[in-house]
Amino acid sequence: MKYRILGKTGYSVSEISLGTWQVGGGWGQDFDDAVADRIINAAIDQGVNFLDTADVYDDGRSEAAVARVVRQRNRGGQEQVRFATKCGRRVQPHTDENYTVEALRSHVEASLRNTGLETLDLIQLHCPPSAVYSRPEIFGLFEDLQREGKIQHLGVSVEKVEEAVTALQYPNVASVQIIFNMFRQKPAETFFQMARERKVGIIVRVPLASGLLAGKYTIQTSFHPQDHRSFNRDGAAFDKGETFSGVPYETALTAVEELKKVLPGRADLAATALRWILMWDQVSCIIPGASKPEQVQRNVRAVQEEPLTGQEMEAVQGVYDRYIRPAVHHLW
Repeated sequence: MKYRILGKTGYSVSEISLGTWQVGGGWGQDFDDAVADRIINAAIDQGVNFLDTADVYDDGRSEAAVARVVRQRNRGGQEQVRFATKCGRRVQPHTDENYTVEALRSHVEASLRNTGLETLDLIQLHCPPSAVYSRPEIFGLFEDLQREGKIQHLGVSVEKVEEAVTALQYPNVASVQIIFNMFRQKPAETFFQMARERKVGIIVRVPLASGLLAGKYTIQTSFHPQDHRSFNRDGAAFDKGETFSGVPYETALTAVEELKKVLPGRADLAATALRWILMWDQVSCIIPGASKPEQVQRNVRAVQEEPLTGQEMEAVQGVYDRYIRPAVHHLW
């Protein structure tokens, strides 16, 4: 494993870390604590030391499972696995006016109870409405929580580049979690450099475009009815950019086949897609998900992939410009 610094936190985090939306369940499957334990421990065994979860994943069960393993692995001080969670999606209706200091404080304190941790290494606002990023009192709350020792650092998880840029104005924002992959390239245009100048870490989520960039799906592929890849393609439940990176499914399949053609020397498209993200040194870490230990091992292999050549980078850019840019670039 290789490591990078996560912005103002100063944490040294694994380039390939772990997102836990579907750890042990989710996406149409029932949660299984034993499966979650195997996946999380497999990740740590591979050198992963940064785990990202959220209070709403499987109604808190993912958060509790991740924290349980972190407590076990950090016991004795020989390992230092960082625990990151998110808050805000429990706000219902999910509107700006319902984002209050009192509500968010209660969510952070609920996460502390759920996890059994004395402090949270990183708490992130979980894709709030855009207007929330312009409310200083919300960000002031997390300064209070830091002083109280309940959190160590604050980050934001955003949908849009514009939201990320707005969040940079707050000195206590230590990291930004954002969608960035071969099919969502806009963040690299200006935001990455702005984050670097402010020493803000970048956590990349949805790196494989909900599995599309593994190169295994076809038009016949079916998904569980409760899997967001079935019901959220048009944003019926949450921002459609979280599902297949917002790219129309048939268009994405065509683009994937074109990527295979222009990258003939790359046998593993998923590993190549992750290595492509690591070509940007502003990126602190990537948090691909996994529903079984074997997927963790596949993801970690990306660290050992040879860097993409200039010609390969241009080829990926060409596929994006031709097939993807018209559908997504202006939206996020």
